[in-house]
Amino acid sequence: MAETQNWVPLGIDTNVPSMARVYDYILGGAHNFAADRQVGGQIEKLVPGLPSVARLNRRFLGRAVNFLMDQGIRQFLDIGSGIPTVANVHEVAQERDPAARVVYVDKDPVAVAHSQLLLADNENAAIVQADMREPEVVLSSPEVARLLRLDEPVGLLMLLMMHWVPDEDGPEKLVAHYRDALPAGSFLVMTHVAKDQIDDSVDEAAAVVNRSRSADQMHMRDHARVSALFDGFSLVEPGLVGCGEWRPDGPGDFADEASMNMFLYAGVGRKD
Repeated sequence: MAETQNWVPLGIDTNVPSMARVYDYILGGAHNFAADRQVGGQIEKLVPGLPSVARLNRRFLGRAVNFLMDQGIRQFLDIGSGIPTVANVHEVAQERDPAARVVYVDKDPVAVAHSQLLLADNENAAIVQADMREPEVVLSSPEVARLLRLDEPVGLLMLLMMHWVPDEDGPEKLVAHYRDALPAGSFLVMTHVAKDQIDDSVDEAAAVVNRSRSADQMHMRDHARVSALFDGFSLVEPGLVGCGEWRPDGPGDFADEASMNMFLYAGVGRKD
């Protein structure tokens, strides 16, 4: 029988896993269902260090947002923002400048519902319910029109998102669509599973995801393929590197196990 927590949006089939909710489970969150926990538990058995990878991704997010703030960016479009957790983009940005504006995008109804609750009293942040593969829907949304000035530089964030886009959907063209809507001086921030840095256990974990009833299917790529997603952007130093190697500024920014630092490629690029 489906779970019936009072925070579950109407119409949700809680028996079908969602990668947004699986990620919430891996991060230790409470907004997930048995189907999500089953998939997450199977993945963690295959890749025991996965919670540290999730933590590194969040730490990178904070460093990248602060870097963009240092470059004068005051508006952000976070594609695939997921279920709110600690150190969300608007929290990091608005701590430094309360006028910073953030639009989140996610297709998962649970992620959207909880984002709406979190942002109810924040006039400078909003959430759009949309599939990232429909950039025209995202970019023409009322939330984007209200909060973002697309003639001024924007910080575009795509963390842990592009490995859900299959080759046949044209991931390079998808990123280019967003890129072309933004002016020079904008930035792209991305993390992506590093196919050429991981062992067979991750292939097995991807197979678990792809065999589940989830509509999300994982497509891993090597350094060259992930680099191609930054076409039209100039990578800032240190380039496209392991997530734990992108400008760490404290022990919490990298894992004790070296392989976990390289599990994800991380990069920040500037549109010239």
